[in-house]
Amino acid sequence: MTFFNEILKNQILNVSFTSWFIAQALKVVITLLTKKKIDLYRFVGSGGMPSSHSSIVMGLSTSVGLKAGWTSTSYAISLVFALIVMYDAAGVRRAVGKQAIILNKILEDKHKSKHIQEKRLKELVGHTPVEVFAGAILGILVANLMI
Repeated sequence: MTFFNEILKNQILNVSFTSWFIAQALKVVITLLTKKKIDLYRFVGSGGMPSSHSSIVMGLSTSVGLKAGWTSTSYAISLVFALIVMYDAAGVRRAVGKQAIILNKILEDKHKSKHIQEKRLKELVGHTPVEVFAGAILGILVANLMI
């Protein structure tokens, strides 16, 4: 069996990437429902509902727990990793997004008076706690359905 065939049979990887894929697809659907427009960039973009970061790491962590056991070292490592990623998504990355909004506003004001061309900073970077929680629940559900 080739390396790639073995990778495709890895249930934990399949859960993780399926969780990410569903979260990203949901962002496109939610954008369609709330803004009445198809924005395919939402499929690859960060930020928004639900958090695909949370979904992928909780899919990973839950599937490791289901396969290796809730008391295993592998589960402990994956859970700590998931908690760090989710904290970062709702904390540091969200703060970066808020700073980008302020900096973009400063650049807008500057443009009005001086015609300087600056590229806008990406504002949708992090997640609200609700988006992180929704992504985590999605990852847990996908893992329980697939393992």
